[in-house]
Amino acid sequence: MTAPHIDTKLPKVGTTIFTVMSQLAAECNAVNLGQGFPDFPVPQRLVDALDAAMRAGHNQYAPMSGIPALRKAIADKTERGYGWRPDVDREITVASGASEAIFDAVAAVVRPGEEVIVLDPCYDCYEPAIELAGGVAVHVALDPQTFAPDWDAVRAAITPRTRMLMINTPHNPSGAILGPDDMAAVAGLLRGTDIWLLSDEVYEHIVYDGARHASALLYPELRERAFVVSSFGKTYHCTGWKVGYCIAPPALSTEFRKVHQYNTFCSFTPAQHAFAAMIEDEPSHYEQLGAFYQPKRDRFREQLLTTRLKPLPVAGGYFQLVDYSQVSDLDDLAFCKWLTTEHGVATIPLSPFYAIPPPGQRLARLCFAKNEATLDAAIARLQKL
Repeated sequence: MTAPHIDTKLPKVGTTIFTVMSQLAAECNAVNLGQGFPDFPVPQRLVDALDAAMRAGHNQYAPMSGIPALRKAIADKTERGYGWRPDVDREITVASGASEAIFDAVAAVVRPGEEVIVLDPCYDCYEPAIELAGGVAVHVALDPQTFAPDWDAVRAAITPRTRMLMINTPHNPSGAILGPDDMAAVAGLLRGTDIWLLSDEVYEHIVYDGARHASALLYPELRERAFVVSSFGKTYHCTGWKVGYCIAPPALSTEFRKVHQYNTFCSFTPAQHAFAAMIEDEPSHYEQLGAFYQPKRDRFREQLLTTRLKPLPVAGGYFQLVDYSQVSDLDDLAFCKWLTTEHGVATIPLSPFYAIPPPGQRLARLCFAKNEATLDAAIARLQKL
């Protein structure tokens, strides 16, 4: 007997570039600046709160939408940061990380044949979520140097089949941010349409140089049609805990929860209790996160200037793009593998973030959410290029 033929639902998808490069880094004993995870400790207060929650017996299923204390804490945090308070019961849903929330939002409203506009380069989970919903991803390129959006090009991409626009600020992989003018442009594009907005804001608290994060939640016209997705993993240095949340108006949250309850149903219960305590007891952590990372950004940039890699500006998030054209004319995937195997530093190429990469682009993404010893070790190797 022979097994049935597998007609894959995701023909363009293989192992993610993050897994590929992290595995290669481990095999080569390379400094891993590729995958975006911190290598410094989780806040002790959060660890203690997690331990206390487990010892108190909070180890069984949480309510599907999230424990009430955490949803209240998220509402408090949102009101404190953006001057608007979401409804604790009807507009906040805790999910197993931002990736699950993105999947649930797309699956909730996108039907077969409908189109979702994404801005390239974009995070690699977007298109698979769209394709699994039967939708079609429509890629609109950001400026290849500044990564600013061309809203006229986005407008031109809208058709009667457009169901959703996905935006991401601060942007992964570039570190660019959207500002008030951009959000006004988004509002103008969507006004009078039936298009939903998905705003990926997982790096919302990591913005620099006095800038304010332009959350969709700041704009009533946007939040009435938006899924706004956030991540505790990015804010509290615990990416492995996989807890995030989605804020959306009641009707959208209802549809979101229909998917969420049959996907993960609920998320890591003791962590929910820990995050609730951490948010309420220590708001200074998320309020000062940009100030925490900015010296790392600045120091890493100064170090990179001693190498043949050219660092690009970083306005938010914890990734640094570098132009490697003075080092090599290899394409970005070949260069990143060469850098890992021959020089012991793992990075991420940009081409996997594109449907059609810009011809001749020579950029790689480095993560500076690392302790100084890790970054120093990487720089010492990069100085030998």
